Parts: sequence; structure tokens; C-alpha cells
Amino acid sequence: MNDDVPVSSGRQLRHTAVAVLGSVSLLALAACGSADPTPTTASSPAAFKPVAQQQGSEITVWADAARVPGVQAYQKAHPDVKIKIVTYSGDANGANDLQTKVQLFDRTGSGWPDVAFSANVNDASWASQGKTPYAAPVNQDVISRSTLKGFADGALGPCTFNGNTYCLRNDLAQNVLWYNKKLLDRFGYSVPTTWEEYQALGKKVAKEHPGYLVGTAGDAWSPEVYFWASQCPASTATGAKKVKVDLQDAKCTRMAKLLDSLIAKGSVSKDTVFSAGFIKNQASKVLMLPGPSWYGQVLFNSTIKIPKGQIAAASPLKFEGDAKNYTGNVGGGLWFVSSHSKNLKAASDLVTWMTTSDDYQATAATYPAYKKAAVAWLAGQKETGYFAEDVGPVFQEAAELVWPGWSATQYSQEAIYSSTVIPALNSGKTLTDTLGTWQTAITDKAKSLGYTVN
Repeated sequence: MNDDVPVSSGRQLRHTAVAVLGSVSLLALAACGSADPTPTTASSPAAFKPVAQQQGSEITVWADAARVPGVQAYQKAHPDVKIKIVTYSGDANGANDLQTKVQLFDRTGSGWPDVAFSANVNDASWASQGKTPYAAPVNQDVISRSTLKGFADGALGPCTFNGNTYCLRNDLAQNVLWYNKKLLDRFGYSVPTTWEEYQALGKKVAKEHPGYLVGTAGDAWSPEVYFWASQCPASTATGAKKVKVDLQDAKCTRMAKLLDSLIAKGSVSKDTVFSAGFIKNQASKVLMLPGPSWYGQVLFNSTIKIPKGQIAAASPLKFEGDAKNYTGNVGGGLWFVSSHSKNLKAASDLVTWMTTSDDYQATAATYPAYKKAAVAWLAGQKETGYFAEDVGPVFQEAAELVWPGWSATQYSQEAIYSSTVIPALNSGKTLTDTLGTWQTAITDKAKSLGYTVN
């Protein structure tokens, strides 16, 4: 990320675990407005003028270690395409290697990779900018319209700026309500459908089964789990390099108060789910846990090692009085096609294959952003027999419910929350007490990167 705020050890642990099954990163959706915003667009996007094309020329592909096998599989299936594969960080764990290198290539006038993968969704916010953006607008005869329409609703939001789409999403990490069905049945509890029911159950759990948990607030990605779902305007784009930051909005304070009440009772932990202490002392007492779709295999199965047949997923919660339930997203990588590529045909074909092909996506670690591939992927999840119930319907529903008002920016909400809010919680302050400090940290960071904040 283009961010100098330190990344928490919890987030590093999260990425270490996810590296085994696929990289996961911060997701944010480019949008504007307040109640139900839609992506900022321009009426007449500038026409894309490709460089002189050299059909059949070699393309250079930058990808992280988790994606390289997929590129190699494409290469094997398309032996006539000349590909040079370069393994790099994928901009995971707060790295901004792609932007740094692109800035160097911009100065020297050569060296840009024809294709690049990034685990950091915020990379689209800079790759789409400038006189000659690094990323090609794929909606302008680079990727077919039918392919673009095949992605989940809102999935390409982080790629869309000023009327153009500058990348394709590799995967999604839509949040759902995870729960341990075996424990829930044993305690005689029902799965909540609203945040108010969730809060009431959390208080009941604290009284009747002290030590058991219904959530965590100490993860770096907690804002994306709770505040995004609450439609909190922590960073809502209102124009080019303009954001609204208002953590005193009622949709922010309601979630802060809810979590504060459960933290005080002890049923929401201030720890991160990947810390050694949590895994040793609290993991076996997780009753419910709002979180991303990758929690199922990465956290519950591989890390905490909950036996099969216990873990299930329910629909995202809503607040009573809200018209519908929204959710957030914690991950989802991007594939860029370079505007400098001399072989757009080969570059776009590879990116299309990596994001849409069942041959790759059906067996990938994380939920595909492309709807048809997601169906095949979910069938594979069902065949594992790990979950207590079929997670497919819930995952598909949640994929279409990501609130579009949490905007892609050049700063990291995770890093700011980690350096500002988590230490405050651990010192005994409440989330409500910390909202002002949190807002100042976001505002200062945004302004330092050239944003106008209102």
C-alpha cells in the first residue's frame, strides 16, 4: 500500500496464514454519495490510444508466489504465447513495490510489466491516474464487454474511476456471519438476523457461557467487517481525490456503541484471531465471528483446526430500520493490463483466463469474483465436506451485498486502525472514545496524499 503507517503484527500473521491458500488484502469500493452511493464516473471518458502493437511479442507478467502457478498453467495451456514470469511481493503486507517500480519505469520510459497482479485493492487508485496511467482501461476494447458483465455486482468497483475500468478482480472476500453450529445447538441459541439480535445474544452468551465469543475487534481489518457493514462513511469518495470522512455519523457511532457493549461484557475479544494467544486460549470458544469468506478454510480449518461438520455461515446482518443488509469485504486481488503493452491481445487474454477460467479459479483458494467461476468453486467447497451446511447460497448472496460507500484510496484503513484504534482499545479506551482520534488519523493521512477531505 502507498502508506507509511506501520502494519500490525496481527495483519502480518493474517497474511502468513493466507499465503498458504492465496493472498488476501484490504478491499475497498470506489464510490460517492452518502446513503447508497455509486461509483464516481465522468460523462465522457478519455479515449484509450494503445502504443504500436507487436503481435506475438513476449509479455512480462508480475505476480506473487501464490499466483505464479496459475500463470504457469496458462502458459502450459497456451504454448504459443511467449511469457516472462517475474515473482514479486504482490504488494502484500503493506508493500508498494509495483507503484515504486512503475514510477521508475515512467521516468526511464521502459520496463513496465505487460500484466501485473496486486493483492492490494488500493493500487487501482494510483494505477488509474496520471497523464498516461499505468493501467489500461480494459473496458475500451481491451477486455470483452460480456466478460466484464460476468463479474459479481460491485466487484469491479475498486477498478472503476472516471468512467473507466482499470483492472479485473481476482477474488472476493465478502463478509458473512460465521458460527459454530455444534456449539450454537448445544447452547440452544438461534442464529441472529439483525445486529440488535447479535448484540442481545452476545450479552446472553457473556452471562450464560462466560469466555465464549461472538466476535473480535482487535484485527486490523475490523473496520471492514463491522463499520463497512454499518455503512459508516469512514472514507467515501465524493470526487477525484476528494473523500468524506465522518466517524461521528450515526451509522458509525451505532456500531462503535454496539461493539463497546460486547467488549465490556467479554464476548467480543480485543485480540486478533491469528495471534498465538488467541489460537491457544480463545479459538475453541468462538461461537460466532463476523468475517470474510476466506475464514472458513484459512482460519477455522487450517489455523484453528475446528473439526469438520461444525462451522457454518449465515447471511450478513442488518440494523433494524435499515432497508437492507449490507456487508464489507476483506480481500480480493487485482489484475492489471499495462497501457504500455505492445501485445494487448496476449496480455488481456491471460488476465481474462486468470480471473474467469474454471481451469484455474474453480480450485483457487479464495472465492472468485467472476460469477460463473464462483459456482464451480462453491461446488468444490461442498465436496470437501468441511462445513456443517452448504455455504454456497450465503456466499453468493453476500457477494452482491458489499456496500459501495467504502472507497478505494491510496491510504490503508487497516494500517490506520492498527496504529490508532487497537492500542487505544488495549489501553482501556472504548471505540466510541476513540472515534475522534481515528477520524483525525484518517484525515491527516488522506491530506498528506493530496486528498481534499470534507
